[in-house]
Amino acid sequence: MIKQIKYPKITRNLKSSDDKDVLKFVPLGGLEEIGRNMMFFEYEDEIVIIDIGIQFPEEETPGIDYIIPNVNYLQPKKQNIKGIILTHAHYDHIGAIPYLIEKLGNPPIYCTELTKHIVLKRQEDFPNAPKLNIETIKSGDEVKISKHFSAKFFGVEHNIPDTTGVVLKTPIGNIVHFADFKIGYDAKGNPERLEEFEKVGKEKILALLIDSTNAEEPGHSLSERVVEKNLEELFKKSENRIIVAIFASLLTRIAEILKIAERLGRRVALSGRTMKTNIQISQNLGYIKVKKGTIMPLEEINKYRDDKILILTTGAQGEPNASLMKIVNGEHRHVNIKRGDTVIFSSSAIPGNERSIQVLRDNLTRQGAKVYYSKIVDVHSSGHAPQEELKLVAKLIKPKFVIPVHGYYFMRATNCEVMEEAGIPKENCILIDNGQVVEMTKDDVRVTNKTIDAFYVLVDGLGVGDVEEIVLRDRRVLAEEGMLVLITTLERETGRIMKNPDIISRGFIYLKENKEVLDEIRRRIRNIIGRIPRQQTPNADYLKSLIRDQIGQYLYNKTNRRPMVLPVIIEV
Repeated sequence: MIKQIKYPKITRNLKSSDDKDVLKFVPLGGLEEIGRNMMFFEYEDEIVIIDIGIQFPEEETPGIDYIIPNVNYLQPKKQNIKGIILTHAHYDHIGAIPYLIEKLGNPPIYCTELTKHIVLKRQEDFPNAPKLNIETIKSGDEVKISKHFSAKFFGVEHNIPDTTGVVLKTPIGNIVHFADFKIGYDAKGNPERLEEFEKVGKEKILALLIDSTNAEEPGHSLSERVVEKNLEELFKKSENRIIVAIFASLLTRIAEILKIAERLGRRVALSGRTMKTNIQISQNLGYIKVKKGTIMPLEEINKYRDDKILILTTGAQGEPNASLMKIVNGEHRHVNIKRGDTVIFSSSAIPGNERSIQVLRDNLTRQGAKVYYSKIVDVHSSGHAPQEELKLVAKLIKPKFVIPVHGYYFMRATNCEVMEEAGIPKENCILIDNGQVVEMTKDDVRVTNKTIDAFYVLVDGLGVGDVEEIVLRDRRVLAEEGMLVLITTLERETGRIMKNPDIISRGFIYLKENKEVLDEIRRRIRNIIGRIPRQQTPNADYLKSLIRDQIGQYLYNKTNRRPMVLPVIIEV
């Protein structure tokens, strides 16, 4: 089992040999995973943060709701935090705000209009969180954040509107962060908005922080115009209901799907709380415009013919409690799969979700649905730039240094190779991990040997950070090896066993078919207790420790498995 490295704690100020005119840059997440994006810049006594995102749980974190950045270093310095910049409204960039904003001193937040409203809507689920101080910005704005920091914003193409890149102006030079981005193309395949990148290139950029998610992918992005055309063709072919599974945050594509539905005379029902919320916010702000009656209540779908219905639903990743999974399992109050339904997955598979998505497709097909996804027909375009677009941006920006962000190490290392092809010297492409401290001067960007806390903070129900590694280890053992409860009843005065020990197995062995093993466990428990002198009152904790160790070793020798052994001593 591969474990994430936990860096040693550093709670003192991070000083270099010459701290004057040094800008410190530290990623707290997003550089060894997909998600949990957060980084900060520190100059003298001022700190600026970019993004505060969540990461969704992994196989190694059973039972966990979210993983959030570690702010141990920032919390004692919250009075120095002058601002938080949010690049866009995806949860892997904004989702940890309710958990961390108070620990960070509730500083001003700078973001675009759509991001602001999605952040505020999420904040309503946390009534005890402080009221946020949000300053709305738009493309082209320049904001003075503090004495040493100002930020100039520029629009970038992504799959949610109002995504913004930022040029962070500092005393040692200009740092540009492109957020999650790709190049957009018009109907003729010509790239759009390149003039904004050219303007940024004139700012004399010291360092470029660039998205690495699709650095392994050759070529250019698939145009959204192609995706929309393919979706419309599939909609036209369908003679029954259409169900589109899509991220609720892919608002640009959702807006186009609604337009296509109007052209084809289909009414649209929304399934999933986040879907409804995001579309309502986008309608209020004018990002989505639909005719009256296009969107109808989900509970009214049976009032219309199947060929006049389109359902937009969350759950394209096979999440257990998401709307699409409830539909497939027959647990949804208003929708069941009908034979002949067309189901379209207009999204990519997040790494780790491939198996659950495959099971979902299988179950849809078993129930008679026609399933389409991006390997069959182009119904999804990633929001992240592939290699040729990464090269183009590097050539337009002309940075002295590049720091690949947003992705696993292999993705970022590949991005360095892409940058070298774009003309960036190999030694000027900086590879770092979460928690490593980078020091920037007017002439240099160097990785120090200093680190700060960047290991996982886990959100489990109402608990934040109270699930430690030992708890996760126990959960993994229970999932992989099962457990055995051994209940022994003793006479308090004599320490004598009053009845045969009871044995309960969960996820380890089937008791009825393993009588020999059970008899040996009981015999060994009697021997352990029998070795204690009669005149000595047995210590329950000591007995449990002996039983746990000796029975555990016996089970391993017998089965080559290590279930969790839970001895229970009852004294009567």
